[in-house]
Amino acid sequence: MPSGAFDAGPLIVQSDKTVLLEINHPQAEQARLALAPFAELERAPEHIHTYRITPLALWNARAAGHDAEQVVDLLERYSRFPVPQSLLIDVAETMARYGKVRLLRHPAHGLILESDTADIVVQLQRDKNIAPMLGATIDELTLVVHPSERGRLKQELLKIGLPAEDLAGYIDGESHPLALSTDAEPWQLRDYQRMAADSFWEGGSGVVVLPCGAGKTLVGASVMAKAQATTLILVTNTVSGRQWRDELLKRTTLTPEEIGEFSGEKKEIRPITIATYQVVTRKTKGEYRNLELFDSRDWGLIIYDEVHLLPAPIFRLTSDLQSRRRLGLTATLVREDGREGDVFSLIGPKRYDAPWKDLEQQGYIATAQCFEVRSTMDKDERMVYATASAKDRYRVAACAHTKLAALRTIVAHHHEQPTLIIGGFVEQLEEIAAALDVPLLDGRTPNKKREQLFDAFRKGEITTLVVSKVANFSIDLPEAAVAIQVSGTFGSRQEEAQRLGRLLRPKADRREAYFYSLVSRDSVDADFAIHRQRFLAEQGYAYRIVDATDLTTILPPIQ
Repeated sequence: MPSGAFDAGPLIVQSDKTVLLEINHPQAEQARLALAPFAELERAPEHIHTYRITPLALWNARAAGHDAEQVVDLLERYSRFPVPQSLLIDVAETMARYGKVRLLRHPAHGLILESDTADIVVQLQRDKNIAPMLGATIDELTLVVHPSERGRLKQELLKIGLPAEDLAGYIDGESHPLALSTDAEPWQLRDYQRMAADSFWEGGSGVVVLPCGAGKTLVGASVMAKAQATTLILVTNTVSGRQWRDELLKRTTLTPEEIGEFSGEKKEIRPITIATYQVVTRKTKGEYRNLELFDSRDWGLIIYDEVHLLPAPIFRLTSDLQSRRRLGLTATLVREDGREGDVFSLIGPKRYDAPWKDLEQQGYIATAQCFEVRSTMDKDERMVYATASAKDRYRVAACAHTKLAALRTIVAHHHEQPTLIIGGFVEQLEEIAAALDVPLLDGRTPNKKREQLFDAFRKGEITTLVVSKVANFSIDLPEAAVAIQVSGTFGSRQEEAQRLGRLLRPKADRREAYFYSLVSRDSVDADFAIHRQRFLAEQGYAYRIVDATDLTTILPPIQ
């Protein structure tokens, strides 16, 4: 390629697998979309974003249908300078490792492992963690695998850089007929929802990544209609489970008698059973008694809603469920505990991913403006912060009383617009709810009261709700137009994405959504805010930074 061909590119690709993206470049948006399938955003300051090409991202891209030639072409197309040859070779070799080891079903030997080369087979036979999972040698490229080790073997193979392609198939499970239905109201699957369901079904297991408000439940319903089998649906909380139930009753031929709820309040096991992670993983006398739910029926499909939140006991059980079709649904594969590899191994690789901004441009999710509002702690608060222990400093900064004035200004500006005030510290939320004289909904609020408050909010009887982390996930509040985040779970990227996601269902009048994050400057609150925003920056959302004292002059005009 001629030397001048690189002059205009927005990317600088470096040999350590980092990629710099110049945000103000005319091609920045195209380059960002091109990077998304195989690189992860590490830092997102104002002008230059830093991405890193990781093996897991490359393997997820490979499983989703991208090949090394496409990745290399994209890097070269947008790079300002020649891409280091060593990096291109490493990308090609890393992606080629996916599928060098395959799990298959053999008519005589059952579950087998097959490799491209004999040296890999020898390597696995000599690996102290992998060898016990292997059985007899069929030939120099093929080994028998103990069926019970299918999941754990995939975890160990990923650790040594040999992600297995699982082609061993799935049992159908207990049959249960159902179909998508338009009886309740006319509707149809959107193109991306159909593509997501088809991509999953072709692979048989894996994860579908869609923004909040983009209809992940409909993807689940579509897959259930393909499976025609008993289905276990795991959700984050009871309210979310009942929203799944209502949606399935509206969108499919299922009847109320066919859908069971397995929660803190009910223990129903039916052909379609919706269970909460909390109840399934609850310990009784040191044992996970409710995990027997997984063996209670011959499930043909297991759906993991908000798969990025899977608790460790569910991972352990899922390693034994590799013969069942498994669908993970999420808005972000980011896990703050670093267990993305376990999602890849045990639930399956990413099968479909729709960029948030693509769906926004098509009108499927609302447009949103994001603001980081910085306030300064007063003299007394700064002294408390300075003398606080390291573990208490975030709470002191996040709960600073100086945030309340900015909060009042924003709420007044968006008067009568459906507004959620979201935080992570109950005492802070209690103070805010009392100061604004609005209802508070937190973990102590009974499910019946929660549903009443959410229903009143949907109907417009309540325009402002103060909510704790219980509203982070799977709560359907389609009219919410404003979210004000006063505190969070340290630097959690997934939480930031979920909180913005509460606003992204398209509004009836197509108005914009507004997301405000209130931050105490010169503190760990500000440091965590930078980390929290990384995933949304990766999706193309830019935060406008404003000073709390300037709010009245910069608040956006309301549509």
